[in-house]
Amino acid sequence: MQTFVTLVRRELGAFFVSLTGYAVMAGVLFLLGLSMTLMLNSLDATPVAVPVIELFYETAFFWLILLLAAPVITMRSFALERASGTYETLMTTPVSDLEVVLAKFTGNLIFFLIIWLPFLAYPFILRRYTAEPDAVATGPLSTTFLGIFLLGCLYMSMGIFASSITRNQILAAMNAFAMGLCLFFLSFVSNMVPLGDGWLSKIAAHLSMFEHMRDFVQGVIDTRHITFYLSLTALFLYLTLKVVESRRWK
Repeated sequence: MQTFVTLVRRELGAFFVSLTGYAVMAGVLFLLGLSMTLMLNSLDATPVAVPVIELFYETAFFWLILLLAAPVITMRSFALERASGTYETLMTTPVSDLEVVLAKFTGNLIFFLIIWLPFLAYPFILRRYTAEPDAVATGPLSTTFLGIFLLGCLYMSMGIFASSITRNQILAAMNAFAMGLCLFFLSFVSNMVPLGDGWLSKIAAHLSMFEHMRDFVQGVIDTRHITFYLSLTALFLYLTLKVVESRRWK
């Protein structure tokens, strides 16, 4: 366990001694602030029937942060280790391949959650200056962060897998972005192609990121959504482990 914690600390600490980590934090802060400002200006003090958190989820900024930040965070995980020559050193230390994969996943996921922390301040600011407490209800706010956590698990595992198959960080980021974008666009399949009410329609709905996240922002915890995110996360971590283990096959 101590080895795992040390590896996680090493992975997480790398973000705070590099320009990449601060650039990601600055970019996310800018997009969060811009989205909240534009959203409140568009409302123009007009009462709305849904919580403000739900309105934010429907903006492009929410998904833009996820699609852009995740590849940049994860691109260095294995690609930088391979390019700098520290990968061989790391893999010859007395740690298992699984510990390395899980430590990199955990370190990236913690950093992903850290960059979302400023978002917590916005509901409290709104509650301070609005006369309608339900606009920032605690229940939907908590489940929204649960949804963000599960989305982070999936996109971090996907990005780490993309980083494990190359030694080029830019290529790793592009691969992770492409995979994330494909998964995101699957949400629109049912809107673009008439699928009727059959099993294809049910599969499209099950793969829709919007449908999964909508329940979370409305304060609903559905085990089907949790299973969806965790199973895909486990799949990409398994694939990453196989890529790491493949060095023994050469």
